Amino acid sequence: MKTGRITIFDIYGGETMAREKFRTLTEQMFYILLSLQTECCGMDVMERVADMTQGRVAVGPGTLYNLLEEFAKAGMIRETKVEGRRRSYLITPAGRAALAAEYERLERQAADYRQYRLSEGEEDGHGETEILAGAVPVL
Repeated sequence: MKTGRITIFDIYGGETMAREKFRTLTEQMFYILLSLQTECCGMDVMERVADMTQGRVAVGPGTLYNLLEEFAKAGMIRETKVEGRRRSYLITPAGRAALAAEYERLERQAADYRQYRLSEGEEDGHGETEILAGAVPVL
């Protein structure tokens, strides 16, 4: 049953998606795509990811260039410029849709977590049973 939401399966044509690995995105995949909202090269992507996450997520060159190649093959990014060995990339509409679908998936997970905690009557550490947005959950 369709819910009106775009899923990764919609982007790649149903349940026979060629790149099963993109059904959900890893943190590194998510931040690489997010960093490619504006054109940049691989070194810039690594810096942007580190900056966006305050160093919490690191992307090494081997992982980065492998994922850039896979994203390009899947049509999620496109190469925009080549200057010697330096290549620049930009996210495509398919990549933006995959990024948005992953963001929605993560939001649903967080909502499920909050709902479970509230239904169990667990407190947030401040004597309240409300889970605040942006708060780090205590497991």
